Amino acid sequence: MSPLFAKTPETTALYQTLLCDATLYTALARLDEEIAADVKLKGCPFCGGDLHSARYPRKARGLPSEVEEEFRFRASFCCNREGCRRRTTPRSVRFLGRKVFTGAAVVLLTILRHGPTPARLSRLRELTDVSARTVARWRSWWQTVVPRTRWWVTARGLLRRPVPEHSLPASLLEVFVTGDARAGLVALLRFVSPLTIGSFSHPP
Repeated sequence: MSPLFAKTPETTALYQTLLCDATLYTALARLDEEIAADVKLKGCPFCGGDLHSARYPRKARGLPSEVEEEFRFRASFCCNREGCRRRTTPRSVRFLGRKVFTGAAVVLLTILRHGPTPARLSRLRELTDVSARTVARWRSWWQTVVPRTRWWVTARGLLRRPVPEHSLPASLLEVFVTGDARAGLVALLRFVSPLTIGSFSHPP
């Protein structure tokens, strides 16, 4: 059994620590800024026009209070060219589509919720105020919706080994964690970031 699937106190403590790590969320916010800057520089993908900021508000949950300000908006742009005016929203490592909780929380809480003890579930609720029903929906999304997306059809072929879909997202995180759990989580969020763009989250 791999370390990620072994429900040890050390594993639980490690991922609970990441959930509360303000520096992790700040790093994710900086990555989103870099991604957005690159999209803006390339211009409108539909007509080549200039892109102007048209960010929209988000009320993210599942993150330390000291970094809430960095998660209040998601970057988005609108083309300035008459006759186009189309919106372009960059992929994100902070958010997973329309989910209220952060992408990091949707990954880590789904893993930690798998086979929890009552004490563990109580601790997760204390940390993030997330219900068992919500996490169960996330688990279903990972294991039944994600494998049918346009993104997954291509992305699974880029992985260095097959990933069991019935154990997502833990089996996917396992691919990226080679030593530093935080770096592995960030790499996973980069990898799944196309899911934050509508066309990739639909069936092929």
